[in-house]
Amino acid sequence: MNRYGRQAMQHWQTHLPNRYAKIENPQQHFTSLGNQVQDEIENLAANQAAQEGPAGTYLDQVGRLNRIQAQAEEQILAERVLLSPEADDPTPADLPR
Repeated sequence: MNRYGRQAMQHWQTHLPNRYAKIENPQQHFTSLGNQVQDEIENLAANQAAQEGPAGTYLDQVGRLNRIQAQAEEQILAERVLLSPEADDPTPADLPR
């Protein structure tokens, strides 16, 4: 399991315990999710880097690629890994009418 899978597993155990409990094989699930997330981050970063084109100096290029990688990681983690926590108490809208 890669770091994204471990991060997802820890986050879901803490913040999404009901969703986590429904997973039949957490090791397999989070290994697969981690691999998918890594691929999505790499693809998004590569596409963004290609759209922006090359930067000036070597250091400019390194900085640009690091920024693009961090932005892609932030976006994909928010969408696939660091999901919003489950509510502990039902709100009035959650109660049956």
